[in-house]
Amino acid sequence: MSISITQRKFLIYITLLTLFLGVVGGVVLQNLVPGRYFEAYPLIPVYFYLYGIGSVFLLDFCRRHAPKRMVMLFMGMKGLKLILSIALLIIYAMLVPHSAVVFMLTFIVFYLCYLIFESWFFFVFERNEKLKKK
Repeated sequence: MSISITQRKFLIYITLLTLFLGVVGGVVLQNLVPGRYFEAYPLIPVYFYLYGIGSVFLLDFCRRHAPKRMVMLFMGMKGLKLILSIALLIIYAMLVPHSAVVFMLTFIVFYLCYLIFESWFFFVFERNEKLKKK
């Protein structure tokens, strides 16, 4: 299985974003708000990283086999990500109520950062595809 240039770029960008947000978030939680760091913090960047990797491969598969459905797939994946994220937040709040608020706030910041990044990347990809066709 070969990796397309778009997949390679996405994987590089999402890896850099994950490392940056993971380090900055960890530093903020440990140094700027001491006592608020929670043990499950590393799971947040891992969750978004794995979801991003899965989504880029699914989108590439769709691009090759059903390109007219890419926008619908992208929106469906965003909806699924929202549902999974809400479920994860609820489960965490029930299991670890003493750090639920900090976990939720941190998770929401990561969610928004990844949402902006993925939307920007997909927009640029679609724009470039339309320019290639002209």
